[in-house]
Amino acid sequence: MIKHLKKDYLAIKIYENKNSMGESAAKEVVERIKEILHKKGEANMVFAAAPSQNEFLSELVKFKNIEWDKITAFQLDEYIGLEDGSSQKFSTYLKNHLFDKVNFRTVYFIDQEKKTVEEKIKRYSELLLKHPLDIACIGIGENGHIAFNDPHVADFADTQNVKKVCLDIQCRTQQVNDGCFKTIRDVPTHAITMTIPAVMSANYIYCVVPTKNKSQAIYNCIKGEIGLKYPASILRTHKHAILFIDKDAASLI
Repeated sequence: MIKHLKKDYLAIKIYENKNSMGESAAKEVVERIKEILHKKGEANMVFAAAPSQNEFLSELVKFKNIEWDKITAFQLDEYIGLEDGSSQKFSTYLKNHLFDKVNFRTVYFIDQEKKTVEEKIKRYSELLLKHPLDIACIGIGENGHIAFNDPHVADFADTQNVKKVCLDIQCRTQQVNDGCFKTIRDVPTHAITMTIPAVMSANYIYCVVPTKNKSQAIYNCIKGEIGLKYPASILRTHKHAILFIDKDAASLI
């Protein structure tokens, strides 16, 4: 680790590169999992799906000594309109990088059943109420979103746990820049996402954000006002949130 900072309640850890960042984040998450399982005998977790999580997840799955079969897992968000099994679906990403590599007790996908969007939202909201989150493993988008809560739909006092959202142009463009889609026309315009209060309800939040293209979002998160213009700024109000970034993502702070 190069540097350890704090802004309001948010702990910020800066690393030389994204590999050391991912390794350190995985180790800290594993230690927290062990602590929770020792106290409660079970745990509930939610995971982000994005290339920014590659290094973190690749390290996390190496810990075979964790009692994964005592952990219930969720996904943060999912596109609307992609075909089942599509390589761009977040469920596919999480299966490939995490869920097919360790044996969770249960994995709840947003699209797990053939239902309408409204039915999927209702089902997932009820599941989250039944399984309160112990740990949220998230990222931050180039527009400052957490989950798919882009600035124009973000609500720090949202009364819903899960909702349908329209994705903004910067968010959709990022998906092309990340190599997930060929053109912006291919990127879905809508998604189902956990809301900001749902994410913030987790007892512990581990936010992993590498690369220079996230540097402005990181600057806004840490240096900007806490407000809907910069949705990720809300992390500064959580008493058990840690932001893991590499030196490229930290280049503006």
